[in-house]
Amino acid sequence: MSEYLMEEYANVRPLLKRGCEFLGVQYPIICGAMTWVSEPKLVSAVANAGAFGCLAGGNAPTDILRAQIGEMKKRTDKPFAVNLITIAPAYHDHLAMLAEEKVPFIVFAGSFPREKEIEAAKATGAKVLCFASTISIAERMIRFGADAIILEGSEAGGHIGHVSTTVLVQQVLYRFCDQIPIFVAGGIGTGKMMAHMLLMGAAGVQLGTRFVMTEESNVHPAFKEAFIHANARDAISTPQYDSKLPVVAVRALRNRGTAEFGALQLRLLRELEAGTIHRQQAQEEVEKFWIGALRRAAVEGDVEMGSMMAGQSVGLVDKVIPIRELLDELLRDADRELVEIKRKLSC
Repeated sequence: MSEYLMEEYANVRPLLKRGCEFLGVQYPIICGAMTWVSEPKLVSAVANAGAFGCLAGGNAPTDILRAQIGEMKKRTDKPFAVNLITIAPAYHDHLAMLAEEKVPFIVFAGSFPREKEIEAAKATGAKVLCFASTISIAERMIRFGADAIILEGSEAGGHIGHVSTTVLVQQVLYRFCDQIPIFVAGGIGTGKMMAHMLLMGAAGVQLGTRFVMTEESNVHPAFKEAFIHANARDAISTPQYDSKLPVVAVRALRNRGTAEFGALQLRLLRELEAGTIHRQQAQEEVEKFWIGALRRAAVEGDVEMGSMMAGQSVGLVDKVIPIRELLDELLRDADRELVEIKRKLSC
């Protein structure tokens, strides 16, 4: 974004300052890491447009992730993060590799990192961001030394917790925003909502679904078309059938693949009961399912059997636009909302 445009949005600019300084970007709008979606082309385009992108580690082999980091460094000289999935089979290898491939930011996702893992990440010279989906997790991540928190409500897409953004804002953002930068995620799809998050103390926001629907996103056209026609209620979260098989809930558009995941859970529970599989193996099978199902939808365009991970903000999108247009829209609408708030307060 040009300096002229930043000057134009004079009302919102002061509220962006903290997040901008922490992330080293023009404005603190994070494109969340999405497996098969947040690859070097999209992430570098986000970074070069002045926002903040997260490269998705997912279940990628370590050499592939290393190559993607190298590609990112060729595509942009702007800050970006590498997102590590703590429940991925290659997680520890990914973390060890980052000690050699220096990156400015590391984001832990999937589950929650141990204190020594946060220490190892910070020892690489990176700033560390951790997700929090409850107040107790936020407290633990802050205690473990996280440099910032991504507070994610259950409205988000992909792997989610069970507490809504509005409750987490009241429990966590209000309490800790003066201590540590907190970026809010989950159901945020407009500049108006971004303005209110910033007013309440957020250092910035994270969006995923809106970035899927950009021209720079490489997802299959059928994937984007499904998003255009979806309503917010179509983005449902998966249930956990039995505590014997703890699974992280996933929010995606309802289709035949959703039913397939239910059948997988039932099969794994039978195998656990019979003692033919260990719980960790079962959980890895669940994660492999989502990685494969997401690839079928996002890469191959199988919108019936694949997993179309989407937040409830999918109900707010109806077209594909360039990243720069998306960012301009968010900033413009945030700025106008702040003007409107000032007008109402002066009445």
